[in-house]
Amino acid sequence: MKRLLDMAGKDFLNLTANELKQAIVASEGRVICAENVATAQPYLGDSVSNAEVEKAAGADLLMLNAFDIFNPRIQGLPDTPEAHEYPIQWLKKAVSRPIGINLEPVDEDVDLVENRFDIVLGRRASPETLHKAEELGFDFICLTGNPATGVSNDSILATVAMARQHYKGLIFAGKMHGAGIPGVIMDLEIAKRYVAAGVDVLLVPAPYTVPGFMPQDLREISQYVRAYNEDKEIKDRVLIMTANGTSQDSSDKATIRQIALASKAGGADIQHIGDSMTGMALPENIYALGVAIRGIRHQITMLSRSDYRGGQAHE
Repeated sequence: MKRLLDMAGKDFLNLTANELKQAIVASEGRVICAENVATAQPYLGDSVSNAEVEKAAGADLLMLNAFDIFNPRIQGLPDTPEAHEYPIQWLKKAVSRPIGINLEPVDEDVDLVENRFDIVLGRRASPETLHKAEELGFDFICLTGNPATGVSNDSILATVAMARQHYKGLIFAGKMHGAGIPGVIMDLEIAKRYVAAGVDVLLVPAPYTVPGFMPQDLREISQYVRAYNEDKEIKDRVLIMTANGTSQDSSDKATIRQIALASKAGGADIQHIGDSMTGMALPENIYALGVAIRGIRHQITMLSRSDYRGGQAHE
């Protein structure tokens, strides 16, 4: 096995879920997950998708948001039969990176602090959407909530076991902001419930991105998770992804670096960056995040390495 940092495109395309998990662990907190709104007008126009721009800026994992799995459509793909009929397969070949999707476990009973935004069934977590995610070839799913959708920690936790039954890839789960619900978004006691539920990747807010979540809160959670992981096989370990999901992906570079270093020092295995600028983060901020957590050498190497260099172990 290689570190994710040492992989080329063909390596990524042949990874099993456990191999991807191991490659992330071996990269020691230097992995970037960039989110994008697949249906938004692309940042650079229709000639290139947001996912392709994110990969070119330094993203290692790509996560599609607001994607209707029953009506799969990605803006910026070419006007060809293959791209229309098999958009996920086309995109995976184009970016040579693992691709995931947000599925939202909506809590219909919870009270919101704002007007609820109802989402289509193809964006909701259900046995049907989980089966479809498996069929389309997504490498991971992320159980979380967009603004005003009314996704609660309780509804996410109740969905994890169902996801295990209907989906074989990695399961990310947690909250990066309130999703319209008042109260605590994440703390140690909530994190313990996610660990007990058996998530592969625990999603928590990055320090400084939501009110009251500080570096010491992340550190407390990561210490618990690392103690839990001792002597466990890779398939049973829990990783941590810190999420910059409150439009601070469009902050100045100094803020990006501050969040990035606090997340890495606090124990993040993966760092997420959001999608607030025409459906993605500012490309220069993805790049700045990469430089901050892995340095110019690894950043430029990841951007420069040809896809033809990888894949020997699987061919």
